[in-house]
Amino acid sequence: MSSLHDQLMRRLRKLGVEERSVPGRDDGFSTLVHDGKEFAHFHHATELDLRLGRDAIEREGLVHPPDSTVHPKRSRNSQWIELRLASSKDIVHIVRLVAMAVASR
Repeated sequence: MSSLHDQLMRRLRKLGVEERSVPGRDDGFSTLVHDGKEFAHFHHATELDLRLGRDAIEREGLVHPPDSTVHPKRSRNSQWIELRLASSKDIVHIVRLVAMAVASR
């Protein structure tokens, strides 16, 4: 697990978010759960797929990464947004978006 991933998860745990490994998978995939419900998942330690909702995605001006390898043809109407974790600045951004996602549930 990357150091950025560890830092992100420390911050998300303060929001009541739990990371769960998926039995039988060794590719870095894990789910994020809040109040017993999955709302996001990591494809690997540096790529998070977050169910934020179409309205919030538009309001935040988020766009699906054009170089996505996991969801290259994701619909513009999707409730999910793929987020990259490449720097400490991304941690702040992702924590804010996850807080929005769990507050709207």
